[in-house]
Amino acid sequence: MKNRLFVLCGLAAMMSTTASAHAEVTLNGIFTDHMVLQRDIPVAVYGRAAPGEKVSVSFAGQKKSATADKDGAWTVKLDAMKVAKKSAAMTVAGKNTLTLQDIVVGDIWVCSGQSNMGFAMGAYGSPYVPKHFELPLVRQFHVRSPPSMTPETSVKGDTHGNKSGNWLVCSPKTGNRFCAVGVYFARKVHMETGIPIGIIKAAWGGTRIEPWITPKGWASVTEIPPVGKLPATYKINPYPSTPHCLYNSWIHPLTRFAIKGALWYQGESNGNEGISYFHKKRALIGGWRKAWGQGDFPFYFVQLAAFQRPTDKPAGGNGWAKCRMAQFKCLSIPNTGMAVAIDLDDVEKPGNIHPFDKKSVGDRLALWALAKDYGKKGLVYSGPLYKGMKIEGGKIRISFDSVGSGLMIASRTGGFKPLVRDPKGKLKRFAIAGADKKWFWANALIDGKTVVVSSPDVPRPVAVHYAFEMNPEGCNLYNKEGLPASPFCTDDWLMK
Repeated sequence: MKNRLFVLCGLAAMMSTTASAHAEVTLNGIFTDHMVLQRDIPVAVYGRAAPGEKVSVSFAGQKKSATADKDGAWTVKLDAMKVAKKSAAMTVAGKNTLTLQDIVVGDIWVCSGQSNMGFAMGAYGSPYVPKHFELPLVRQFHVRSPPSMTPETSVKGDTHGNKSGNWLVCSPKTGNRFCAVGVYFARKVHMETGIPIGIIKAAWGGTRIEPWITPKGWASVTEIPPVGKLPATYKINPYPSTPHCLYNSWIHPLTRFAIKGALWYQGESNGNEGISYFHKKRALIGGWRKAWGQGDFPFYFVQLAAFQRPTDKPAGGNGWAKCRMAQFKCLSIPNTGMAVAIDLDDVEKPGNIHPFDKKSVGDRLALWALAKDYGKKGLVYSGPLYKGMKIEGGKIRISFDSVGSGLMIASRTGGFKPLVRDPKGKLKRFAIAGADKKWFWANALIDGKTVVVSSPDVPRPVAVHYAFEMNPEGCNLYNKEGLPASPFCTDDWLMK
């Protein structure tokens, strides 16, 4: 009898505790002090309370109310707001009251992918840590959740050694915790526009693209095999590779949170792929856009940098070369942009899979955003991108988009060292072939806004490659604005 009474008392206590906990109004983990809210579109604020409880949210002169549903979920939608650099407090009230401090209104960019996006200031022994990174209107939220086989609604953030999941204000004390690509992107956009920028770091080192894809996005691309027909090697450990498992826990909880766009740096773990990576990227981007319901928001990504030792085989196609071609093809997806990083291999540390120069990467991504999303007219935002070819006797003339004010030969010497123009230099890493598909290194000359390619070994050429190698060391074609040309192939022989 005593044991039964003890059990009943214990159950009553548990029920009382649960009911009490449910009575407390709570906010989803993305809402903390120092956060940034998205400007110019309605913003959802959401959390949990007791079923039927009325919850009000007050912010920037608005007061909106909602009633928690039968499961305790509530959502309030604030009207669209203009940029607000002066911080304000948000009050959330039900049976209890919550107050969030130091909130600004600007633009939110989700920064996702694998370790080169997760790369924090000072990571992997990088010597490049800004000492005076005082950016009070640049903030970061770092997602840290376990993978999940089902969609989650609550997001968890990095504890930073204090309260769970705080947004961080960028300063010399916190800067080394920021996503390096993201903070350089945010810094450039903020300095050019004055708009507060929030970045959401949601990147996991070593991950493939598959776990980041939504189920609907996956199903929408018929070129990808159904999940049930994938190899058994797709496992959660040691790195999450199971389709959807990181979308479910890292991205899905964010899809109710209004954003400006997304930045993506991933591909190393899918580096042996070709056209299949393009199809998976279509699934990723289309799925995210549908999940957020904000239309074709901007999605800017990084093409893979050089890695490992160079080879001297003109046919190329080794390592990540084909994956870079698939990334180039992703520019055909509406409202996308690509930062080329092929010239950022670290001379001081050759073969580094994590090139230290994340500033150039962030700045190059920011150029796309400034031109496409922030109204910077006349801005050259990309290096030369292959447009077409024309056979002229024993030569092939290559034309480009994004030539800017002209083409030039230049080189970098690694790290953050400046680009050096080389007017008397020779273009490198161009290869040419005839119909027999035998490749030879080529002579390549800049002719106005085109490049003319030839070789005495190929009297009747039909195809050209540029920098189509795992590490095309010495590739040196740029526009005069200092942005590198993307690797390209005029043929699709190896991609097929």
